[in-house]
Amino acid sequence: MRIGFIGLGVMGAPMAGHLTAGGNTLVTCLNRSPLPEGLVATVAQNPCAVARDSDIVILMLPDTPDVERVLMGADGVIAGLNPGTLVIDMSTISPIATAQFAEAVRAAGGSYLDAPVSGGEVGAKAGSLTIMVGGAEEDFARALPLFQPMGKNITLVGTANGAGQICKLANQIIVALNIEAVAEALVFASKAGCDPARVRQALMGGFAASRILEVHGERMIARSFDPGFRIRLHQKDLALALSSARELGVALPNTATAQELMNSCSAKGLRDADHSALVQALESMADHALSGG
Repeated sequence: MRIGFIGLGVMGAPMAGHLTAGGNTLVTCLNRSPLPEGLVATVAQNPCAVARDSDIVILMLPDTPDVERVLMGADGVIAGLNPGTLVIDMSTISPIATAQFAEAVRAAGGSYLDAPVSGGEVGAKAGSLTIMVGGAEEDFARALPLFQPMGKNITLVGTANGAGQICKLANQIIVALNIEAVAEALVFASKAGCDPARVRQALMGGFAASRILEVHGERMIARSFDPGFRIRLHQKDLALALSSARELGVALPNTATAQELMNSCSAKGLRDADHSALVQALESMADHALSGG
């Protein structure tokens, strides 16, 4: 199968690599960065040419405006769409815009799935991503053989486009609030005079144990904030969640608090640090760092 893949970044490149390893032919277009090392692909001039030469087009882009530009621009995917082409957007973007993009793709004779992912760079490389899908069952069945090399937990959340994006935003709410909870607990324990590493070790054996405590708790203690998932991207996701909640009339008070803590980190130059660096906002408020500094 000829797969168009646009967005060969930190996560997109290994995801595309799993597809070529399965025998698919890759077609892409490049913006500022060269073709990732080790990835074999035909490089087209623009998204329109990618679509024209592909059976399925996958997008893995940073934000809603990027998807809009790649899909709807003068040289965009829709301009080159062949009848029956399936477009799969694996970015995390606005659910409202997703429904509009899906309608535009269908009007051009194609079909559309929103399929955002969770698992970060580690999951992308390991092929163990969680993939949350919105769209028609027949389109999901068509895409499933492509999802399987990239992910382990693959779910058709709903048959309406946008359901996958809503699920991903729910995921980002849970992750953000867990990071905040772990950070608060470790700062609290450390300021009280306890060794945060020993506190974390003890908590890992109890009901408070979680993947966030395991991975990001260790990052906070070790001061290891090289990005697995950047604060600026989590800021974007929480902003999408909060704007969607306003549309629905739903209050998300703790999500708003987590967003403000990330805003504080971003203002201090940490926007490209790992989202576990949220702990630094709480450390500043407590005038106490986990390292004891």
